[in-house]
Amino acid sequence: MDNKAIGVVGAGTMGQGIAQVLASSGRQVRLYDVAEDQLERAEANIGKGLARLVDKDKLSEDERNATLARLGKTTSLEALADCEVIIEAAPEQPELKEKLFRDLSSLSQDAILASNTSSLSLTRLAAVSERPERVVGMHFFNPVPVLKLVEVIRAEQTSDATVARIEALAEELGKTAVAVADSPGFVANRLLVPMINEAAFLLQEGAASAADIDQAMKLGAAHPMGPLALADLIGLDVCLSIMEVLQDGFGDPKYRPCPLLKRMVDAGYLGRKTGRGFHIYENR
Repeated sequence: MDNKAIGVVGAGTMGQGIAQVLASSGRQVRLYDVAEDQLERAEANIGKGLARLVDKDKLSEDERNATLARLGKTTSLEALADCEVIIEAAPEQPELKEKLFRDLSSLSQDAILASNTSSLSLTRLAAVSERPERVVGMHFFNPVPVLKLVEVIRAEQTSDATVARIEALAEELGKTAVAVADSPGFVANRLLVPMINEAAFLLQEGAASAADIDQAMKLGAAHPMGPLALADLIGLDVCLSIMEVLQDGFGDPKYRPCPLLKRMVDAGYLGRKTGRGFHIYENR
């Protein structure tokens, strides 16, 4: 792949992580969001993440500064027009993502449009694009700078060349690409999020406390983090959205979202990002 800039659409948690990894690899990055203040927060958070690496002697101060210099911010989609790859990391809302893919495909004739969606249909996103063969899933995992997996999801319309280029980009970023079919939840989340949902049912039924449910899976299944703590890290709203996609996509009652999970999302208890989820977080 040549060294053209890569666009990232959405400056939330995932967009920040993707932008940091891209800039750290030597790529010029253009990070887009509709809100200027969100872009400022994203830049600050990326700077803090890089500073922690400096403190751990994993990065020099000069490398940190060079990485930040490769990060551009914009509130204009048009600024992404000459990017070779545009990675969409907007909220998991089908209508929003479809509009973005319509706009991006009319904006750029040559860019690969990659979605970081955690569960939505890539075939559906490709169908609204002017060049559906250039649409592909590139699903990173949170925290992006740490976790090595990237699910590469082929829509029905995706070309072999598009898949090959995205797999090459993942490798360039130090990630491991796993080829996945376009099915609700893909692979990792189809296994992982129903487990989180079942943990919420256990908590709702009073089978054990949140801390003990997490401890049981850490000590009994060698999980580095319990399922409810992991839900807090992912975001309870994201977990609920994935369960709804699974339920809608398969029509199977085993994917019924836990009522407690729904209530917590309604209450705004979304996990680490709000300071409260299944656990309480004093310092966000």
